[in-house]
Amino acid sequence: MIGKIITLVIVVSIMVVLFLSMSTAQKMTVIVNGNMDKKPIDIVLHHFQDSDCGMPIEDMNYASQVVANSGNTWFFHDHGGLAHWMQDKEFKDELVVWIWAIDSQKWIDGRKAWYSFTEDTPMAFGFGGYEHKKEKMIDFKTMYLRVLRNETMANPYYVEQLRGSN
Repeated sequence: MIGKIITLVIVVSIMVVLFLSMSTAQKMTVIVNGNMDKKPIDIVLHHFQDSDCGMPIEDMNYASQVVANSGNTWFFHDHGGLAHWMQDKEFKDELVVWIWAIDSQKWIDGRKAWYSFTEDTPMAFGFGGYEHKKEKMIDFKTMYLRVLRNETMANPYYVEQLRGSN
């Protein structure tokens, strides 16, 4: 049992060191300070790092960002990761949420966006953001709750339920 714990600690430590060295070596942007206008920041692919999982943002289609009242801006490469990151933040209701809309190819208010829920996203949450509502799309609050309830494409039991309802 102690051997398994030591192995787990070593693996986690190696992962942390790798992510930190990757962000330092590639000069990754993890957070932007001073965004007092709370406007979306232009993301440079492969140079901005996801605030939930630490991976680089490589595709704008599922990119999102949040801005706090302090002007701090955090970035995400999967809208489900944004919702996951927000869940334990005391200031989550005050955040300005920006998502890249797949249909209009621009930054839009993530709280007013519409979300598909079966897409192939970077972290397999499955949520694609859109400016214009189409059939079977959900709102931000529903997307957020589905992440909290693990009703995502990363959950094989949920995927099976979706297949069974078709």
